[in-house]
Amino acid sequence: MSTQAELAHLFRTLKAPAAARALPKLAERARAEEWSYERFAEALLATEVASRDAHGGEARIKQARFPARKTLEEFDFSFQRSVQKTLVLHLGQLDFLTAKDNVVLLGPPGTGKTHLAIALAIRACLAGQRVAFATATEWVARLGDAQRQGRLDEELRRLLWIPLLIVDLRRHRDYADMLLAATATCLLAADFLTVAAARLSA
Repeated sequence: MSTQAELAHLFRTLKAPAAARALPKLAERARAEEWSYERFAEALLATEVASRDAHGGEARIKQARFPARKTLEEFDFSFQRSVQKTLVLHLGQLDFLTAKDNVVLLGPPGTGKTHLAIALAIRACLAGQRVAFATATEWVARLGDAQRQGRLDEELRRLLWIPLLIVDLRRHRDYADMLLAATATCLLAADFLTVAAARLSA
């Protein structure tokens, strides 16, 4: 078996297609610039890791089920002067996830709360964090279904392992649904709060 065929086989075995694609140009550059073996290995492996991170981030974004794709760079701070740009950019560093802090975005309709929530969540996805996004109505329906099917504890345990949960109150109906659900199923609301408390103390 030739060297090229052997390398192709090894890359397939390792499931490293990005490294395989990068090999010819990196090898040529390494020879021209007289890289050490370690420097060449680092560059080749870094290419594969970057590719996997990018694909993993996209998979996490799809799994989160955002209604749209938004970024902090797209947010018009000049239009929404009430939003503190420095604070939002600080949140974009995702320190609140490490600290296990909650972030509450308050404001009247049309001020960009959902945009900012999605943008921060997408940054989290790209940084390797799992995210779950739903409106308040959807969360109530999801947890209510789990309760009726006798698997509420299982669903709450699953949510405990997702670092970022977003409850989006986009419509007045969401507020009403949250109030009705909390009134009609106090146990459900208490369990959801227990998840939040457990996430903070974990």
